[in-house]
Amino acid sequence: MPTPKRFFEKEIVKELRRIESLMKEEENPERKNYLFSAAYGIMGRTYRYEFSRNVLLCEMVLNQSYAMVAEWIIRLKSGDQTAKFDTVPFEKIEEGLKLLADCFENEKSILEPLELILTAAFSTSGPGNYIREKGMLIL
Repeated sequence: MPTPKRFFEKEIVKELRRIESLMKEEENPERKNYLFSAAYGIMGRTYRYEFSRNVLLCEMVLNQSYAMVAEWIIRLKSGDQTAKFDTVPFEKIEEGLKLLADCFENEKSILEPLELILTAAFSTSGPGNYIREKGMLIL
């Protein structure tokens, strides 16, 4: 019988793979971000049953990433001309979710996928977009 930790890690992997797949199928940015929010949701539910610093870190990074993307979408909808829509941040978030699931599945470090997700989300912020336009932030 798997330990509680392994049970929850398997549930995280299943959910992250489902989220990634659903996000790839979705074209609407608001829906994509809505689906992305389930990633921090599964983390928050998980550490309430089986606490893990890694899962807590994931929840915090994913939650903050979701919030940055949500703010970007609000700016886009308001007609802000400085906020241009780009599919690349979502593509990188999706890639990061896949890599994160792989890390949980193979008991590897979660740092690289979280960095990718956070950087992609940051690129949608004012400072992140500016740094990306300067060529210093490459997705």
